[in-house]
Amino acid sequence: MNEYRAATILASLRPALVLLLALTVITGLLYPLVISGVAQLVFSHQAAGSIVMRDGHAVGSRLIGQSFSDARYFWSRASATTPQPYNGAASTGSNLGPLNPQLTDAVKSRIAALRAADPTNSAPVPIDLVTASGSGLDPEISLAAANYQAARVARARGLAPERVQALIAQHTEGRLLGVIGEPRVNVLELNLALDALK
Repeated sequence: MNEYRAATILASLRPALVLLLALTVITGLLYPLVISGVAQLVFSHQAAGSIVMRDGHAVGSRLIGQSFSDARYFWSRASATTPQPYNGAASTGSNLGPLNPQLTDAVKSRIAALRAADPTNSAPVPIDLVTASGSGLDPEISLAAANYQAARVARARGLAPERVQALIAQHTEGRLLGVIGEPRVNVLELNLALDALK
């Protein structure tokens, strides 16, 4: 009787174990290899991390923001990652609510830094310059945030404001499919274009 019971249990478990092994190989090994291979063939730049090169050296990724604080550069959206800003391994928002004093203090200090860098600018500060994104890694700012900083960057670099505005226009990405999202500017690419001006 016990031998019959053991044989029945084994017969019941065998299909489940075979299915577990087959699905593990298919979904855990074959599928990722095929998708990675297709990505490398069709979207090689994106699959490699969208690395931005300058003079043969990697200077960043198009997908992860960087910290800029020099008045000669456009500043990125704030990062909430710790222990360092724009830390891809710690992608997260601050999770601070609108009534949290820490968030209020952080926003006030960012506004103060922007005002100190450009005391003549009395325009309202765009929200994305003083708050972090949900990932804490956002590489882009809104067109309003870029325009807010344009006069400061032009003055710091001794450029005509129109030239800086033209660079912003060249690096503005429109809405996805013409309707999704808002126009935006990749900060790293814009700053590299500024450095490339003669």
